[in-house]
Amino acid sequence: MNVKKIFLPQPKSIVKRLFPKALWQVNTTNKSLYLTFDDGPIPDLTEWILDELKAYNAKATFFCVGANILKNPVIFERIINEGHTVANHTMNHIKGFKNSTSYYLKEVEACDRLVKNNFFRPPYGQLKPLQYRALHKLGYKIVFWDVISYDYEKITHLQCAQNVIKNAKPGSIILFHDNIKAYSNVKYALRKSLKHFSQLGYSFKKL
Repeated sequence: MNVKKIFLPQPKSIVKRLFPKALWQVNTTNKSLYLTFDDGPIPDLTEWILDELKAYNAKATFFCVGANILKNPVIFERIINEGHTVANHTMNHIKGFKNSTSYYLKEVEACDRLVKNNFFRPPYGQLKPLQYRALHKLGYKIVFWDVISYDYEKITHLQCAQNVIKNAKPGSIILFHDNIKAYSNVKYALRKSLKHFSQLGYSFKKL
């Protein structure tokens, strides 16, 4: 039997209560949005994203996988040199639910040596309560999102864009991806979102 997947562009409040000290959105009434990109840097797509951001004088936050930083150091340096924030997404994009807290912390700390930033986002949004508490105790600021594009899923380009456009509001932290799965959707949805919100007078800031 085929089960239709349900996509929720915004997280449920019950999920937010599990991580009370995590950052889900920025508390502001200004017309500011916070674009974030997970899983890179990778050739072509990350570079295309940087070009698009520059065209709109937009800043963003890139949650980088340590292994990808080592593979693509020139792109990583470009992200920094163009004034964006680089942040931690573990060394090898591991799942919190499938790994012990001690091993998970080693993955985070290995990536930390490359990004040198206490912002951390768990891959797949997976984080055990014990992992959450351990990371918080070590001084990491855990960042989730309040709007997700679902650019990595098999949805239409328009659906992907509408997930952002219909749900983002002042202070929203918006989740896109710079990975191969998201390639086609993010190219459409990011450009559409940048144009739409720029016309409404929004600015795009980094964390």
